[in-house]
Amino acid sequence: MQEKKVIESEIEKGYFAIGGEFSSRLKKILRRLGVDSQKIRYLAIIAYELEMNLIIHSDGGRISAHISSNVIQIISKDSGPGIKDIKKAFQPGYSTAPAEIKEMGFGAGLGLNNVEKFADNLNIKSEAGKYTILKAAVNLSTQS
Repeated sequence: MQEKKVIESEIEKGYFAIGGEFSSRLKKILRRLGVDSQKIRYLAIIAYELEMNLIIHSDGGRISAHISSNVIQIISKDSGPGIKDIKKAFQPGYSTAPAEIKEMGFGAGLGLNNVEKFADNLNIKSEAGKYTILKAAVNLSTQS
């Protein structure tokens, strides 16, 4: 893989029909590029969790994957409402999802925890009422 490749998708709030499309597309591309299957699994989990966070918790946003030969970074940007307590949001089981979302089987409070678990590097910025930007990177040169 010589040049950097970027894939991206717009994600609408509440549009569950597209949940998982971005992560599936990313998996296919990474397989074609010959990325290690364990790394593909980690990246697919990260991408799926961030897609679902955009659908469930945000006012909509964009997810992208920046693919190079040594690292793949997934970036999620939304236009609100932001995260009031980032530390709490990473606690397993903590969720702000409404009851109807939980009844659908989503919003168990493991999304950010899973992203943190599978990313080699994680950076999150959020301003309550305004935005959240999350960057999760997986190094391709390290062992799983």
